[in-house]
Amino acid sequence: MPERSVTIASSVGLHARPASLFSQAAGKTGAKVTLTSAAGKSVNAASILGVLSLGIGHGEEVVVATEGDNAEAALDELVALLATDLDKE
Repeated sequence: MPERSVTIASSVGLHARPASLFSQAAGKTGAKVTLTSAAGKSVNAASILGVLSLGIGHGEEVVVATEGDNAEAALDELVALLATDLDKE
């Protein structure tokens, strides 16, 4: 299961719009995607409520892990998404 650390770039962290965009993208990959906070709590990244429950703020580091046929491509896409300020799009 490939995984990668990434620092959250969105100015409000993973709340409301950024969390929604990320969880939708995770769901569309077809891979099993897990998001883990710096505190060690893991959630299904395709679940908006799960992502919001982590309370991840701007500048925090998270770990994204993927599992499935297109795991590496999904990981690349999702890490790039988190490294972008999704509030400015």
